[in-house]
Formats: sequence, structure tokens, C-alpha cells
Amino acid sequence: MKIVFLTLLPVQADNTICGMKLPIYVFACLAVISTVRSCIHVFAPDGGAGSIAGMDLSVAGARGIVFGFVLWGSVQLIYAFIQLAVALRYRSLVPAMYSLLFVETFLRMLVGHLKPSGVRPSADWCNCELYLAAALIIDVGVVSVAAVAGRFGPRREALSK
Repeated sequence: MKIVFLTLLPVQADNTICGMKLPIYVFACLAVISTVRSCIHVFAPDGGAGSIAGMDLSVAGARGIVFGFVLWGSVQLIYAFIQLAVALRYRSLVPAMYSLLFVETFLRMLVGHLKPSGVRPSADWCNCELYLAAALIIDVGVVSVAAVAGRFGPRREALSK
């Protein structure tokens, strides 16, 4: 259990990679996708509300809907910048970021279930896949780090920097 905790929240945040490198590369790709996705919400004229989510923007209050989507995109952009920083400079935090991705995707799915908008966004299909992929990579990462810890003893050794 201690290895899991230290994997998710390392004592020192640095560019040390323990275990397999695959989760790092997948995370870097997800960070780029998050950046593009958030930029679409920020810079699209409708914030993606009509063009992506399929919402009817001819109703009263459509400007508020667009504002909400653009605001959501700006928050996503901040999160994407943090993801990019972790992927490039603080790789020891990648397991923690996968955990955040897991929770964030779960909460998005839960909110979509509890408060359905009546339309299904075109990107909604990937929520389950992203949720399962994050869970699998967290598992692979923890097992990989546990194997490294078992091989090299209790000291946290860097496989690659």
C-alpha cells in the first residue's frame, strides 16, 4: 500500500520515471489532445455548445450557454497546461495526474447521467473509453513501479531521466 501511495504522491516532484515509459507517452498525447480540445472551446464562436455539443442556440439565454462553454474551455486550458508541464518536466507526478483524469472523467459521466441536457455531445462517446484507459494505465503504472521497487529495494531508483 505504501508503494501505491508513493507512486501517486511522490516525496519529490521531478522528472524521474519509475517503471514503464508507456504511461508517460500516452499522458503526453492526452495533454496535447486536452490543449486542442480546450482551445476549441475558448476560440470557437459558439464555444462548442452548438457545433460540438449539439445544443440549440436559437433559444433565449444562448449567450449564457456560450459563455459557460467558453469558461469551461478556459478551465480546461489551465488543466491542459498543468498536464503539459507534468508530461515535460514533472514526470514523477504522471500517476497522480492519471488519478485526477480518472476522477474528472467519472464526475463528467456522473453529471451527464444525473443532469442530462437532452443532447449527446459528439465527443461523449470517448468518456467510457478514457475512463477505462485511465484506470488501466494507473494499474499498469502502479504494478510497474511495484516491480521496480521489488527489484531495487525500498529506495526509489530512477530508470530514466
